[in-house]
Amino acid sequence: MQKNVLVLYYTQTGQLEDIMKNIAQPFEDKKDEYLVTYYNIQLKEDFPFPWPSDVFFNTFPESYLQIPSDILPPPENVLNKKYDLILFGYQVWYLTPSIPIISFLKSSYAEGLLKDTPIVTVSATRNMWMLSQEKLKVYLKNLNAKLIGNIALVDRHDNYTSVLTILRWLTTGQKEKSGMLPAAGVSDEEINGAGKYGKIIENHFENNDFTNLQPDLVKNGAVEIRPFLVRVEKVGNKIFTIWSNLIIKKKEKRPLLIKFFKVYLMAAIWIISPIVLIFHLLLAPVLWSKRQKQKKYLQGINLK
Repeated sequence: MQKNVLVLYYTQTGQLEDIMKNIAQPFEDKKDEYLVTYYNIQLKEDFPFPWPSDVFFNTFPESYLQIPSDILPPPENVLNKKYDLILFGYQVWYLTPSIPIISFLKSSYAEGLLKDTPIVTVSATRNMWMLSQEKLKVYLKNLNAKLIGNIALVDRHDNYTSVLTILRWLTTGQKEKSGMLPAAGVSDEEINGAGKYGKIIENHFENNDFTNLQPDLVKNGAVEIRPFLVRVEKVGNKIFTIWSNLIIKKKEKRPLLIKFFKVYLMAAIWIISPIVLIFHLLLAPVLWSKRQKQKKYLQGINLK
């Protein structure tokens, strides 16, 4: 009897869709054992791509505060099955799972699909996904889903280079290398090689033993933790909390506040972030043990 595997995701650029299909390929290769269903979450009013700059920054408060939009109902062929495994692909907007993902998780469809089901989360991001994953863990727990694994694919370039390439990609649609800037996003090599994670997942699934799934994924490069970026995320969450609430409450001043936020965000990236890095390096010997524990936790799937 075939087992049902759901590949659930949202994509604008197509990058995450490519990753999810490559991870699902080992299941597709065993059609006698698995029936793979794909579900690309769709909003009633989707976001544009490429993003006009004003639209991109205007999504900030709703993104960070996890305010959902209306989604289109999942197709009947998605809803009428009980799944044995779900591969859950998502991206991060403003240190939080994207609005389409939050919209699905807060919809009336989420619990029926996710409840009591083993789930492997897959993110494709610039580089800051760690605390967003913590937020996602809470949703999955509240929906009684079983998180058994996590894969976090990122842009491997330095923080500042990736800022420039992601802005070029989001606002112009150009992912390819140009001038002195490399290609944006997850590298083609990692996207094309994502099937190795699918093989690891399928092997554990076939043996009905997920105990060492996450350690096996980590061992094969599925999760990289950069302690400096964890610190940046923590600072960013505190600042974003203030800005998002201010913008939401001051509705009449929203356009002006969004402009101020845009200026502030650029200043934070290019001025405040280097200062955080200096303190991070200075405190490295003192906080080494704490950071190792933090790294081990963030590479795992448990929720504190």
